[in-house]
Amino acid sequence: MSRIAKKPILIPKDVKVNIFKNIININGKNGILKYIIHKNVVIKKEKKFIFFSTCINNKYSWSLAGTTRSIINSMIIGVTIGFKKKLKLVGVGYKINIKKNILILSLGFSHTKNYILPNGITAICLNKNEILLNSINKQLIGQVAADIRLFHIPDPYKGKGIRYENEIIKLKETKKK
Repeated sequence: MSRIAKKPILIPKDVKVNIFKNIININGKNGILKYIIHKNVVIKKEKKFIFFSTCINNKYSWSLAGTTRSIINSMIIGVTIGFKKKLKLVGVGYKINIKKNILILSLGFSHTKNYILPNGITAICLNKNEILLNSINKQLIGQVAADIRLFHIPDPYKGKGIRYENEIIKLKETKKK
């Protein structure tokens, strides 16, 4: 049985939660998020709390309830505080520019790589080697950061590439004769 699903979520004062059938809408100062709830998960809103349970009492349903609770908790954090991801470009001549909603990446190739940011993501170029992504959707910002990182994954020998802010790359030793 899921222990996470048994914890209720406290709804902050500035957040409005609407549950209609199997759709939950969460409104906050940063925006609106919507999520479709699985049919085995039951959500009840009472005063300032959201409670989770299942229709069928089995391991699979409780795991769905725990996952749903985590997602809805992330949605509440997103509409109140928001999420940020910082990416660093490490390498000689590696730089990043933003024009409108397009990231232009120079990663040592003969051509530049372009990435169109999806709706709901804003990017700020801190300097030519760092970018800060902001969003209210935790899943979306994580996916966008992973997609950008895939353009040039950090090399295990020199450490060149795109990495997350706190990512530590263990460098391998070169082959010796």
